[in-house]
Amino acid sequence: MKNLAIFASGSGSNAENIIRYFAEKPGFRVKKVYCNVPDAYVLERAKKYNVPTQVFNRAEFRNPDIILRQLQEEGTDFIILAGFLWLVPPCITNAYPNRIVNIHPALLPAYGGKGMYGHHVHEAVLAAGEKESGITIHYVNEHYDSGDIIFQATCPVLPDDTPDTLAARVHELEYAHFPRVIEEAALQTPA
Repeated sequence: MKNLAIFASGSGSNAENIIRYFAEKPGFRVKKVYCNVPDAYVLERAKKYNVPTQVFNRAEFRNPDIILRQLQEEGTDFIILAGFLWLVPPCITNAYPNRIVNIHPALLPAYGGKGMYGHHVHEAVLAAGEKESGITIHYVNEHYDSGDIIFQATCPVLPDDTPDTLAARVHELEYAHFPRVIEEAALQTPA
């Protein structure tokens, strides 16, 4: 059994999509959703699927005796960042090398780094006059958006796009590809 943990900060539509996907996959279980925002809607989405949740603060996240210890005690094999905005501390990245994945709403290495998330990314892509955008699924290391790329998918940037219309097209790619790529990456890790 591969035990998965999801870290999220927001509404949780990607987290819900991942929970639904793995509910149908023997050999996988979403063990817990961790969240750094006490009123984030992802917590409600997780409850709907009877997935336990935990809210934590920055000090707890950085303390190896709290979140890392819980991940290990719960037998977590693989960690997924789904709209999670904090940099993962070295105590966790070192304990889970090539076992933490993130999705970014652009084609890295462009439009990545601190502060580049959500609408900030789509606004930057449009301001630069790009002809395409997309998603990047990558391993997580101690720097924002710089881990090895696992998968990318593209979509066109249309002449009349707004950040919202581009975001909608990028979200479609996220929902279509993220769970499958997580499954493939998780299967490559030791049990």
